[in-house]
Amino acid sequence: MEIQEQKTVLVIDDEPINITVLSGTLRDHFRVIVAKTGKQALERIEKVTVPDIIMLDIMMPDMDGFEVCRILKQRPDTKDVPVIFVSAMSEHQDEEKGLALGAVDYIIKPFSPAIVLTRIRNILQLIEAQSFLENQNKVLEQKIEERTREVFLTQNVTIHALASLAETRDNETGNHIRRTQHYVKSLALNLRENGHHLNELSDANIDLLFRSAPLHDIGKVGIPDNILLKPGKLTADEFEIMKTHASLGAQALIQAQDSVGDNETSFLRYAREISESQHEKWNGSGYPKALSGENIPLSGRIMAVADVYDALISARIYKPAFTHEKAKAILLEGSGTHFDPKVVQAFANIEETFIDIAKRYQDY
Repeated sequence: MEIQEQKTVLVIDDEPINITVLSGTLRDHFRVIVAKTGKQALERIEKVTVPDIIMLDIMMPDMDGFEVCRILKQRPDTKDVPVIFVSAMSEHQDEEKGLALGAVDYIIKPFSPAIVLTRIRNILQLIEAQSFLENQNKVLEQKIEERTREVFLTQNVTIHALASLAETRDNETGNHIRRTQHYVKSLALNLRENGHHLNELSDANIDLLFRSAPLHDIGKVGIPDNILLKPGKLTADEFEIMKTHASLGAQALIQAQDSVGDNETSFLRYAREISESQHEKWNGSGYPKALSGENIPLSGRIMAVADVYDALISARIYKPAFTHEKAKAILLEGSGTHFDPKVVQAFANIEETFIDIAKRYQDY
């Protein structure tokens, strides 16, 4: 049995002869419901069933077919039901008006029963095909969403696994990773709110900054324990070795990016930038490349403020924890020399947010 033979056709016409002809043409192929007026047709739809297709005359006593069509297209349950006008009105403007109201076809009386049957079948087949494609698209969209979630989770697992590896080598991190993550995101949002770096600080990129921030010290896994874990101040030679963690981290992440095969859009791009450039200084006196000003990647300039602030307020073997006010004073003093002035201003704008983050993820 063809799928059209299971469909319901509603015939609306005030002429008994027209109802007889259309019903006789269609009843061997479809379930046929008839109505002699627009009002009766709307009642049939409410009390009997919503049809799959409607054959609608224009000239009727209580309301004409145009009005019936207008009502049908306004109702949620019938707005998608295809309407075919079957009318003796043969003027082009009548046909144009009917199609403009949402009808899918316009058949002029007298009509050929075979043509009417063929047009109905074609329309129902088209609707069935559209429905099939819509369902396929929904299935495809669902699969894409599932795949996107899988990729997102895989990226997060990769980041946290690498960050945890770095954390095991450094006994001073504690909740440092979580705090710097939130500092970075807050700074990026404030920069955007104040009109800075609008192209780079999209929602997607800020999310990547947040997710990549835990890898900022990944290069420390390559630093010898006697230097990384030294309880006292490093010698000049030891500090030179310590500084190599920026390049070591960048090289490790570059290799990871190469395995992904897309260095420009890889989710590890920001992690590489942060790892390599967080110790650069605005005046060019930083390391490893002595970059200055806006030649330093924005991600590195943001992390520099976040990382230094957290180091200042955290207790270390070689120093006590500074107060927020003292850390703030050091950051403000370093604006334009150590730090990007815009990022420092962003910090000043949201210092209460920094205080809240530090409390929420404090070390115990």
